[in-house]
Amino acid sequence: MNRGETRVPVLSAEGVTVRLGGRTLLDAVDLEIYAGEVLALVGPNGAGKSTLLGVVAGDTDPDVGRTVLDGTDLRRWRLGDLARRRALLTQANTVAFPFTVREIVAMGRAPWATQPEGDDDEEIIEESLTATDTATLRSRTFPTLSGGEKARVSLSRALAQRAGVLLLDEPTAAVDLRHQEIVLELARTVADAGGAVVVVLHDLELAAAWSDRLVMISNGRIRAEGPPEQVLTSELVEEVYQQPVVVDRHPVTGDLLITPDRRRFRTARTPMEPAVDATPASALVKEFS
Repeated sequence: MNRGETRVPVLSAEGVTVRLGGRTLLDAVDLEIYAGEVLALVGPNGAGKSTLLGVVAGDTDPDVGRTVLDGTDLRRWRLGDLARRRALLTQANTVAFPFTVREIVAMGRAPWATQPEGDDDEEIIEESLTATDTATLRSRTFPTLSGGEKARVSLSRALAQRAGVLLLDEPTAAVDLRHQEIVLELARTVADAGGAVVVVLHDLELAAAWSDRLVMISNGRIRAEGPPEQVLTSELVEEVYQQPVVVDRHPVTGDLLITPDRRRFRTARTPMEPAVDATPASALVKEFS
């Protein structure tokens, strides 16, 4: 981008508010997503991360505000065009019928059935299976897979859509160490190829390692936004997560390390003696003592 040139977001949420059952899940949230970046959404359980992802995907209608994709209000997009432009991976990896893995991934090609690009279905399906290390599972039925295998197959389906905007809700939640790296390397590859990637993550170290920009959400609002090293400070993490942490750099890789500060717990007890303090666990200590 040339100096003075203004970046134009591919996808944006403008003043988005979502209410449900008397609760405000998102409160006047503004978010801009750009091509060529991996944007990570982090925050405690119930902060509003998945709700925000649903809003920018078009799966959740906001009570106030709007979502804009390529300069057009998302509500004006035709479903087929939207499916070719953005792919969404949700946390729900459930399929009601015993489809094979290959059949599941092939469903990602459905939006292209009437398009010339549909001629490449077979090649794209195989590429998507290989990318997520699920090619050897192609003949297995989806219900027989482990949770991590289901997550990777679902990601394969999203990749098979070949959409320029990739929205991932906790894609590493049930996935082992090696495949966590594979999943997020794929997200990085899509962004490097010019795509826009939004990923919801609970693991702050993974978010720091793989994202260009990090958005921390708390109580339905954006608390902080910026490069990971600017957002993931010990003070801010403790404020939002209500958990003291130590933030440091790995001596070999240079990656950010976010470690819970357990010194208070350790100094509050002697060997074979339960800790009694003001933490939520203290009630259990009293109950079982």
